[in-house]
Formats: sequence, C-alpha cells, structure tokens
Amino acid sequence: MTNRSEDLDPAGVTTLLCDADGTLFPSEEPAYAASADVTNRFLAELGAERPYSPAELQSMTNGKNFRAAAQELARGYGRDLAAGDLEQWVAQEKDVVTAHLRTVLREDPAVHGPLVRLAERFALAAVTSSAASRLDACLEVTGLAGFFGLGRRYSAEDSLPEPTSKPDPAVYVHALKDLGLSPDEAVAVEDSINGALSAVAAGVRTVGTVQFVPEHERAARAAALREAGAVAVVSSWDEVAALLGVR
Repeated sequence: MTNRSEDLDPAGVTTLLCDADGTLFPSEEPAYAASADVTNRFLAELGAERPYSPAELQSMTNGKNFRAAAQELARGYGRDLAAGDLEQWVAQEKDVVTAHLRTVLREDPAVHGPLVRLAERFALAAVTSSAASRLDACLEVTGLAGFFGLGRRYSAEDSLPEPTSKPDPAVYVHALKDLGLSPDEAVAVEDSINGALSAVAAGVRTVGTVQFVPEHERAARAAALREAGAVAVVSSWDEVAALLGVR
C-alpha cells in the first residue's frame, strides 16, 4: 500500500512524531467500547433519543479526544457545557477507558520490532489527543514506554496551556517547538483523518497508516488519509521503516 513520494526524502529527518491510539497500538475499538457507556449517559443528559453503538461513536468522533467530542456533541444539541460539568465527564471517561486499555493491550512484535530499528536512526516522540495518563498506561502495557521518554510524550489534553484536540495543529506545533525542530526535520505517522489534518497543518510531512484499521475499511481510510495530505499510506510499521530507508 506504500506510495513513495519525492516529498518524503528521509535525508534531513531526525525525528518521528508518532500518534498513539490506532497507530502504535490497536486501542481505538476497545477505547470506544469502554467509553460508550459514559458517552451515552452524557448524550442522554443532552436529550439524545437513543444510545449509540461504539462503532457509531467512533465514526462520529475518531481522532478527537473525549473533551472535544463532548463539546461538539453538546453544540449539536444547542447546549453550552459548564466548565465544571465538562471536567467531570472528561475525568470519568478517562478513568474508565484507561483502566480497560490496561487489561486488553499487549506488546505487539509487529510494532516493537520495527520501532527498534527506527530508533537506531531517528528520535521518537509520541503526539496524541489523548490524556497523558492514558498514553502512559498504553505505552507501559504494550512495552513501548522505553521508546518514548517522559519528556517526549505530548498530549493535546495535558501538554498545552488550554486543552484541545486534533485536528487542531497545536499539539504538533508545541512538540516541534519543545523538541527544537523545524517541520522539515520531522515525519508524523497518523492513522486518523483528524490526526493527519493536525500534522499537515503544522507543516509536518505525514505518513498515514492503516495497520490497525479493520480490513473492510482500509481502502476508504487510505484514500481519506491521502486527501488529508498524507504523502504516503502504509499498512504496517515495517513499511514505515522501509519508506524511511531503514532495513
């Protein structure tokens, strides 16, 4: 599925900026499964006439954190959330999802092996919309924490003066500034459309990945990632390594 591009010459690249959920580990589906009860209770308070399935919720908000999704859903019902109410829902959803992901995620050789090789040539940093505590837990249980030191983890929920979410490029802009990088020195790896839009808007060349996207959705996701500005789309971390000249 790799599409090589002259725009992705790795010669000047020093750092990979890696999205987490759906990119480093298959957390999207279990996260939405765990989040569905909280989200549906939240929607019921807004006046929703029925509960939504995890798949429906994922299609509505994929690539955004719960804070951004809740605000968007509330606006759809003509509601403005009080800050205190929003924080309570955000904290509740974060705790439920993080606890669930700790029980279902495991180390994956198809990710760990290529990252070992990539880390020999590039610095690695994680750039996510999710809460820092959720990112930390997922990296720990998947055996990836050693690739992403505590000073190289960036959360749109917790690393910025004001929490935001992809597709806002703020978390990528912050990561570049904190790492002392120009956009040309980095390559982002993203699985979601909102994630790709975020990285591209920050000026970072972006590789889309569909490794953890369900098979029947891969062609559509790949096309959408290219439309969002990804210079290539891959189906594995081995393909990311090959694309960047790492064997």
